[in-house]
Amino acid sequence: MHTINPSKLHHSKWTAVAPRNKEKHFIVTQLLRDEEDNVVDVVLEAVHSHRETILPWQRLKDDSVWKMGWQ
Repeated sequence: MHTINPSKLHHSKWTAVAPRNKEKHFIVTQLLRDEEDNVVDVVLEAVHSHRETILPWQRLKDDSVWKMGWQ
């Protein structure tokens, strides 16, 4: 598992371990916060298609799904 500081995820780059629809490389374009200013979700944008996906930031810790950086 990755050690991640959720406040520093903005503009970070990620690689999907099992790409779908030719979408392998992603960049965090937005951090979604709750009323206490804690990061809850991230918006990931696929570099290839520009499709956006919202997911809980904790999912990026899963090494079997995401790799840090573009690989």
